[in-house]
Amino acid sequence: MAKGGLTIGDLADRTGLAVSAIRFYETHGIVHPLRNQGGHRRYGRHDIRRLSFALIAQRLGFSLAGIAAEMAHLPAHKAPSKSDWTRVSHRMRAGIEDRITQLERLRDRLDGCIGCGCLSLDSCALYNPDDRLAAEGPGPRKLLRD
Repeated sequence: MAKGGLTIGDLADRTGLAVSAIRFYETHGIVHPLRNQGGHRRYGRHDIRRLSFALIAQRLGFSLAGIAAEMAHLPAHKAPSKSDWTRVSHRMRAGIEDRITQLERLRDRLDGCIGCGCLSLDSCALYNPDDRLAAEGPGPRKLLRD
């Protein structure tokens, strides 16, 4: 580690991210580097955790904007405390529970769809004769209304 913080290269080595990806995350407020006297970015070790959290949350389907909004509640230039992370966790919990419910619903309904060949259109969760549900908005309305 360079004196005064991690260089962007150090951070790239520790996170497995490309330097350009770290800069991208910086533009979205995920990390907030300080600048040394020469104007070079310097990151704290806490930025490793911030980037790791963002990567995991994105892989689980959270939007970068949503992740950045949650991380805006964390201190920018020091390691978040356990209570800081707990608050983020509590705010994200409802979205996680909703996502679990939607995934379970999709799993359960797909069991009936895969291989059915739509032989039972009266009970099909996706069938929308004459596009009657278009007035409710785009997408699979029958699946979304529950």
